[in-house]
Amino acid sequence: MNTTERTPLYQKIQDYIRDLINSRGLKEGDRIPTEKELMELFNVSKITVVNALSGLANEKIITRVPGRGSFVSGRESEETGAETPSKQPGGAKTSAERADRGPVTGIIGLIMPSICDYFAIRLIDGISKGLESKGYRSVILLSEGDIQKEKEAIKTLKEMGAEGLLIFPVDEEQYNEEILAMKFTGFPFVLIDRYLPGVETNYIAADGRAGTALAVDHLWELGHRDIAICSDSPLQTVTVQERIEGYMNALKNKGALINPAHIITDFRVESLKDAETHPLYRYIRNRMATAYISLNGTLGVQIYQMARQAGLKVPEDLSIVSFDDPTSIVEEFSIFTHIKQFEYNMGVQAAEKLLKVIQKGSGKIGKDAKTLLTPELVVRQTTAGPPEL
Repeated sequence: MNTTERTPLYQKIQDYIRDLINSRGLKEGDRIPTEKELMELFNVSKITVVNALSGLANEKIITRVPGRGSFVSGRESEETGAETPSKQPGGAKTSAERADRGPVTGIIGLIMPSICDYFAIRLIDGISKGLESKGYRSVILLSEGDIQKEKEAIKTLKEMGAEGLLIFPVDEEQYNEEILAMKFTGFPFVLIDRYLPGVETNYIAADGRAGTALAVDHLWELGHRDIAICSDSPLQTVTVQERIEGYMNALKNKGALINPAHIITDFRVESLKDAETHPLYRYIRNRMATAYISLNGTLGVQIYQMARQAGLKVPEDLSIVSFDDPTSIVEEFSIFTHIKQFEYNMGVQAAEKLLKVIQKGSGKIGKDAKTLLTPELVVRQTTAGPPEL
């Protein structure tokens, strides 16, 4: 067993289990050590053990049974010479074998939470163009923000013969085991907009810290000092955290104190019919801030509408800078000052990155796994100097 310090902990656990199966001659159905036993043996966290077992399960070496444990899988395919899972459509070895002969199924799976905003529309348009130019086509499944549906979508697309996956991950505190399993087994995939902290994966997004810094700089130059930042994400995802960090760093660079009350998170705006009872509405009505940075386009529109319901005018009474353009797919007709993330280019580059991984015949990550696009500030009609109160 490889015990060098450079070997990742999850791989040490996998090597140990492989050696255990071979040295003891374990047969199909024999139980392997429990998660707790492996945690104690290797002095590691549960997620490290889960990651290791997920990889072995994806390779069909073990079978995991919820509530019972993990067991040795059958070796029928090895003994009979039948085609192994790695040679099925979309497997890493198949990718290597097809590197010089172009697409096999020509299918790339795309998993999105939804396609209800212009960000998603432009992103998908870029992905489609990037794939079509290389003779591939996409099959889109929606996770609807549900991690279980995301897992099912991954399985479904792989069963369809998808040669690789593009995934806009669900906001969740826990990692999707299917994504982790693809990382460990080398199945080609690229994450879009969000990544998994502590897990190296192919990933592409706009630079969130730079985006909020652009927004703060613009509002500061206009004279605003009470600048709020708003997120309606139910969780403090990596994307949200990075944008808030960019906001805080930009203010610190100007010698400004951070007002925790101006960091407005952990809320939902379900309907504007009862907006007057919403905490964000009261915040806006009471003029707690003169400018707002919204972390998505939909929320930017909701802030705009709440301001109008409160009898305030934009930008005369308050200014709004939104991430993404929420009002028009045609840039020239936009009314919102916004942080442009170049969604179309992001989609094209995500497609190109995935196809390169497929052509190399391995989903293993190179040094250039993370790609950050530089955002741009587009000034329109929702920002002006602060009102004279």
